[in-house]
Amino acid sequence: MAVIDLPGFVADLKDHAVEHGFHVHDERHFVESYSMRQNWEVDLHPEEGCEGPVDLYLSLEVEPRVLLGFEDEVNKHEDEDPPKGYSFPLIFTWTLPPLPHPPDLLVLATELAGIGGIDLPVEVSAIDSFASVTDAPERSLSLVARIPIDLADVYLGDDKKFCDTLDRCRDVSLFLLERSDSWLGN
Repeated sequence: MAVIDLPGFVADLKDHAVEHGFHVHDERHFVESYSMRQNWEVDLHPEEGCEGPVDLYLSLEVEPRVLLGFEDEVNKHEDEDPPKGYSFPLIFTWTLPPLPHPPDLLVLATELAGIGGIDLPVEVSAIDSFASVTDAPERSLSLVARIPIDLADVYLGDDKKFCDTLDRCRDVSLFLLERSDSWLGN
């Protein structure tokens, strides 16, 4: 019997995101048959951005060896607090369509550092695509934030630690939504 209910954790995380002003649109669960790695993906966006160009994908990557190691430690020491040091990455990825008037990446990264803070460091990257050699490049932005999810917190059912993270994700989403009109030339 598993000591952590991962599907329940993901369901609670989605409910928690709704409480923080997000709409959840889709969820996918993948299991790699050879290694038994699992990945949950959730598509969401802030309530204000239903028709907007900003998409946010939440992804939880589950490494089976980490999960099994945590379960072994919990079962060995049942009467003690759960062990620290076991974590899974929770990844937030924001995407935007190709932008005719893209922002300066350094300025954007600096502004997002002020919004995400040290608890939600956001990586900013861009891809320039050329439809043909004579066409101007189309720039697409991708923003990624990774935070570790401590399995001891999941085991104890402590989801209040995600309040600040979800608030910061919403702030980043609203910031991008607010500026996307000028980047798209609207």
